[in-house]
Amino acid sequence: MKMLEYVFFHSQPFDQFVAYLKELGLQPETEIEEDCWEARLPEDLDDALSEKIEERYDRLMDLNQQLFDEEQDEGYHTAGVVVNLKDGDTVYAKVDPALLAKIMGVLTPVEFGDVVNAIVDAVEDPDERTLCQRTRDEEQG
Repeated sequence: MKMLEYVFFHSQPFDQFVAYLKELGLQPETEIEEDCWEARLPEDLDDALSEKIEERYDRLMDLNQQLFDEEQDEGYHTAGVVVNLKDGDTVYAKVDPALLAKIMGVLTPVEFGDVVNAIVDAVEDPDERTLCQRTRDEEQG
């Protein structure tokens, strides 16, 4: 049976959402993993009930974001950059959140990804030629 999934990143709005669903007479499936709380309901709910649930979920997601932001302000913030290696592995580089925020204020995620990938390529496949030499060789080749 297909299920509707409602995901939260803080326990408080999750608990409120599950309580609300139970008030409506529903028995959601729940799963909690690390910093992710999930409630699932059958997809075949009637439209009016589904709309009420979506409205409550949207309001609780606002609370979820507010609580998440407050925790970030309290120093629980970590940030990282996905690094794709040429052997196909993916690793995460930990980055100072304030620095990453500055970078993302200027660059799009794609642009920053291009910078990270260029650095990874240079580390994994070093080219001893100067940038001028590489440019000349590319123009000639």
